[in-house]
Amino acid sequence: MKLLEDKVVLITGASRGIGKAIAEECVKQGAKVAFTYLSSDEKAQALVKELSVNGGIAKGFKSDASKFDDAQKLVDDVVAEFGTIDVLVNNAGITRDTLLMRMSEEQWDEVINTNLKSAFNLTKAVQRPMLKARSGSIINMSSVVGVSGNAGQTNYAASKAGLIGFSKSVAQELGSRNIRCNAIAPGFIETEMTEALDQKVVAEWRNAIPLKRGGSPQDVANLTVFLASDMSTYITGQTINVCGGMLM
Repeated sequence: MKLLEDKVVLITGASRGIGKAIAEECVKQGAKVAFTYLSSDEKAQALVKELSVNGGIAKGFKSDASKFDDAQKLVDDVVAEFGTIDVLVNNAGITRDTLLMRMSEEQWDEVINTNLKSAFNLTKAVQRPMLKARSGSIINMSSVVGVSGNAGQTNYAASKAGLIGFSKSVAQELGSRNIRCNAIAPGFIETEMTEALDQKVVAEWRNAIPLKRGGSPQDVANLTVFLASDMSTYITGQTINVCGGMLM
């Protein structure tokens, strides 16, 4: 029996990196996966094809999670396609890093809307099918930066810290209906984005981590599947770091 056999999982921002790894692992564990993308229909279809190998079931939905009406339509469309939504993974996120003195209002709003407001939009919309089923798991992708802060990332840190408080509150509101909500806080995860960084900086980061390496998207995907599965039915309102001991 696979961990997510026949569960319907909705993932925002699954076109690359952590989101893609989550989609791949969910399909591998038997889930039917719905994912969102913003622009490239071609890339979305390529991902559907990749996820559908060996009988996997997946479908991409063009949707902007930061827009309230888009989020409601997305949930309605996914329910129409798959019948319900068992798991929501609020993964969509961006960075617009700069010091606060140089940060524009647009840079602040863009990060808050994409990283935090999108979670409000989708969580509010997905309540209906989950309440009807009296079951569900909501997983919000935070960051160790949301716990510790980081210079040059006030907007990003605020959005990720907001997700932690949001997750705890949702867990308290929906727990009596058997709906769980948790946050994952990744640390230094090596993706396409980190490949472009100065390798000396990357080496310094790795050396500062007790496990002496960066994490992989698969490390985050593994925890996501656990929290999505029935193996974690007594875990809610938690923030779990995936950081190799970077934050203790």
